[in-house]
Amino acid sequence: MDFSLVALRVFREVAERGTFTAAATALGYTQSAVSRQIAGLERTAGTALLERRRDGVRLTPAGEIVLRRAAVVLDELAATARELAGRPADAGAVRLGWFTSAGASLVPRAVADLRRTHPGVAVTTREGSTTSLVRALRAGTVDLAVLAAAPPYRPLDAGSPPLAVTVLAERTLRVAVPISSPLAAGDAIDLDDLRGQRWIAGPPARDEQLMGVWPGLGERAEIAHTARDWLAKLSLVAAGAGITTVPLSLAPLAPAGVRVLPVRGGPDERRRVLLAHLPGPLSPPARLLAAALREAAT
Repeated sequence: MDFSLVALRVFREVAERGTFTAAATALGYTQSAVSRQIAGLERTAGTALLERRRDGVRLTPAGEIVLRRAAVVLDELAATARELAGRPADAGAVRLGWFTSAGASLVPRAVADLRRTHPGVAVTTREGSTTSLVRALRAGTVDLAVLAAAPPYRPLDAGSPPLAVTVLAERTLRVAVPISSPLAAGDAIDLDDLRGQRWIAGPPARDEQLMGVWPGLGERAEIAHTARDWLAKLSLVAAGAGITTVPLSLAPLAPAGVRVLPVRGGPDERRRVLLAHLPGPLSPPARLLAAALREAAT
């Protein structure tokens, strides 16, 4: 099969971004140009590679095969170009994706430890939602991903083969409140007292749980402010603008004027921090970073 390299690059971008429109924006193409490249690739393959849906696209079984092979080909070509230009061919490079709160302590600690013990390993990182990072793993644009998971802990996606997943940590969810709030008076907050509060939440993401609001309130939460950055959320709490949920690992980072407290009543809300990658052996740099992440998580 005479696959076009341009078409393979476009296909990988579509698979990672989830829509033709997002891929076109990332590549600087028109949406019609992206559609033509995908249509040509499907003609060459002799089968549909993408299932067109109202909310985006999903890989078909044939598309999963092409994506897996395309990622290897494109990465090898990129390494060849770097080596021909006199730069290292990425023998010591690893790409890491991470969910928002992991960037507050876990990822910086692991990267710092790895720089100290193995300074020759070049780590590049990117923040993203769990959905986008799982797609990036499938597309081969990140080697490892630190992800968050909430009960009932379903598989990260329905792709084949299943991703290799390790639990780095399991921690309780807490609520950050202003010290001036009546909620801050005790050592814990009753679940009933959270009802009717103003919340500071992350911007909504497709197919993902709303972050920043206590689960199971049994009411439509009032979202007073939206922010993706955890420091911004906690600063808004300190200003008395509302309350937000935080993982226990972020409690030491809370600014002055904020108390981080457990919640009494209702189910025990726990969150897992996961390390995911494609099945199969990791490269030596990825193995070193994975070990540093496991150490930092403990």
